[in-house]
Amino acid sequence: MTKTLPKDRQTSRGVDQIGFDWGAPLLRVNDLHVEFRMRQGVARAINGVDFRLDAGETLAILGESGSGKSVTAQAVMGIIDSPPGFVTAGEVVYRGVDLLKLPETQRRATRGPLLSMIFQDALSALNPVFPVGWQIAEMFRIHRGMNKADALKQAIGLMEKVQIPAARERVKAFPHQFSGGMRQRIMIAMAIALQPEVLIADEPTTALDVTVQAQIMDLLKELQDESGMGLILITHDLGVVADVADRINVMYAGRMVEQAPVHEIYASPAHPYTKGLIDSIPRLDQKGQKLQAIGGLPPNLMRIPSGCAFNPRCPMAADVCRTGGAPALVQVADDRWSACHFTQEVLHG
Repeated sequence: MTKTLPKDRQTSRGVDQIGFDWGAPLLRVNDLHVEFRMRQGVARAINGVDFRLDAGETLAILGESGSGKSVTAQAVMGIIDSPPGFVTAGEVVYRGVDLLKLPETQRRATRGPLLSMIFQDALSALNPVFPVGWQIAEMFRIHRGMNKADALKQAIGLMEKVQIPAARERVKAFPHQFSGGMRQRIMIAMAIALQPEVLIADEPTTALDVTVQAQIMDLLKELQDESGMGLILITHDLGVVADVADRINVMYAGRMVEQAPVHEIYASPAHPYTKGLIDSIPRLDQKGQKLQAIGGLPPNLMRIPSGCAFNPRCPMAADVCRTGGAPALVQVADDRWSACHFTQEVLHG
């Protein structure tokens, strides 16, 4: 195993002690399980998730609220509050090393230089009592050992890179003094500060107007093209996904129910849940018609239905869907996977 660090990561404290194989695949998540143990019971939030992310790729994780998207991201980053949250099984393999097996001090060293995350609510993610420049500069002080003056210069450069006007004058401003779109740009600046290989964007355009959403997604694409980083985009917005993703993983009740290249998902979904999501998108040629919707609600994660968790809401559900364990995610075509007993009927129906 080679332990030679790329030049842009040689100054990140602690990373060179872990023993990554820089020629190994970027990120693989295998059979990941996460549960939350509470007084009311145990919520099984993630139930055997598998996926991969390649360098330069944009992978979208799609699903309704409560499907497990954000918890998956937090497990990959190692930031689940424990208790009540516990990773009970699985692997998160980055460059040949299972991050779940690292001591916390080494795991912490990977956050920023190797893996980074943009949180969905910038106002609550940023510290309200420190200037934004101080918060961005902290990345360089902690991970690169820079002095305050040099770290602040880096912060100003990053604010300019994410197109914050008058960055030099606003570097000492506080989060509440920025608009929602500008706060999201500050979050992006913090996330890309140390040039991570994996960037997780958790609902990065939530609560932003359509014009600002497009600007944020264009910025992420531009930064990705510059660095070649792998991007995991967590969202429920199918419109955003269609424009930027290479592949889509669809989640329901803590499981991946479909995985496919983006154009194939939209052209011919292979799972009834995916089909329901796509059919619910408003269309210009349906003016005056009633919007389609998936009936019912996502399941309570403390009482996930037996069989396929989607069966109470599925128009194709049969007895086989209600008994036994959840359907396995199986390959149905080249680079296409689905977890449904009636995949072929969905594809050709």
